[in-house]
Amino acid sequence: MLAARFYVETRFVHMAKNIPTTLPGTPPPEAAKTLLALLHAQGEVARLSEREQLFSSLLDSVNAVLWAFDWETRQVLYVSPAYERIFGRPVSLLLADYNEWRDSIYPDDLEFAERSLAQVLLKGAVEDREYRILNADGQLRWLSDKCYINQQHVGDRVIIVGIAEDITEKKQLEGELQRLATTDVLTQSSNRRHFFECAQQAFDSAREDGTPLAFLLLDIDDFKRINDSYGHQEGDQVLQHIADSGKAVLRRGDLFGRIGGEEFAAVFPGCNTQVAEQIAERLQRQIQRLSFIHGEQTYGVTVSQGLTGLTEEDVALDSLYARADAAMYQAKRQGKNQIVRG
Repeated sequence: MLAARFYVETRFVHMAKNIPTTLPGTPPPEAAKTLLALLHAQGEVARLSEREQLFSSLLDSVNAVLWAFDWETRQVLYVSPAYERIFGRPVSLLLADYNEWRDSIYPDDLEFAERSLAQVLLKGAVEDREYRILNADGQLRWLSDKCYINQQHVGDRVIIVGIAEDITEKKQLEGELQRLATTDVLTQSSNRRHFFECAQQAFDSAREDGTPLAFLLLDIDDFKRINDSYGHQEGDQVLQHIADSGKAVLRRGDLFGRIGGEEFAAVFPGCNTQVAEQIAERLQRQIQRLSFIHGEQTYGVTVSQGLTGLTEEDVALDSLYARADAAMYQAKRQGKNQIVRG
C-alpha cells in the first residue's frame, strides 16, 4: 500500500511541475486546484485505509466476540473475527441465521441465556450473563456476554450490541480453587469445613420441610497400630480406600467427608435411621472386604460407626453430631467393628 501511495504522489508531483506558473496575487489555475483536491483526497483515503487496517488488527487480537443484533428481525448484523476462534464455526453461517449462535449454547444454559438477553430491553444493559457453549469440536467453553441497547436509534429498530468474552480458563481456575478449598487432599472427599457447611444446609432443610435426616460417624479401628507397624504411607493408603468405599456405597445426594485423622462422617438427607443403618451395614461389609499387603504381610481393617437420626428436639446440628459421636465410642467399647445407634 505504501509503494502504491508513493507512486501516486510521485505522479502528482510530476503533474505539478507541468502546471503553468501564475503571477503573484492571481488565483491558481483550475488544474492546480484539481491537483490539490486530488492530493488531499488521496491522503484522506490512505489515512482511512491505515485506520481500517489498525482497527482490523485490533479486532483480530481481542479474544472476545463483538456483535450487533437486530431484535425485531432476529438477525446478526455484525460479528467480529474472534467468533470463528471461539465457536469454531464460519461467520457467514451466523450472519445468515442467528440460530447458529443459539444452537451452540449448552442446553442447560439456554433458558438463562435467552431470558437474560431479553432483560436488556427493560434494563438497557445486562452485564452479568455467564453461560456455556459447545464449539464445533464439542468442547465446552464459558462465555461472559455483556450486552447493551444501541443508543443511536435507527428508525424503529432495536439494535443490541455486545461483547462475549471467553472465560473458560478463568472458570477452570475458579473450579480448581473451589475444589482445593472444599476437598481433603489425601482422600479427595469433602474436608471438615465443607462437610459441616453442607451438613448444616441439609439439617436446616430437613427442619424446615419436616423430612427425615440421619447422621453417621465412623472411625478406623486401631489406626495408630497400622501407622506404627507399617508406616504413615501405608496408613494413607488405608484412608484413601476407606474414602473410596464410602463414595461407592452412599447414595446420590448423600454427604461424605473426612473430618479428622482417621474419622469420617456421612449425612443422609431424606433418610430415616432404619434405611441409614442398612447403608452403614453395606459400608461395613465393603470395608471388611478390603485387603492390604505390606511386604509379606496381608492385613485388613475394620471401622466402628455411630448412627443417629433427626428428632423434633434437635434445634442444632451439634445435637446429632454429639449423639453419633457418643454412639461411635460405645461401639469402640463394645468390641469395635460394629454399628451403634444413638
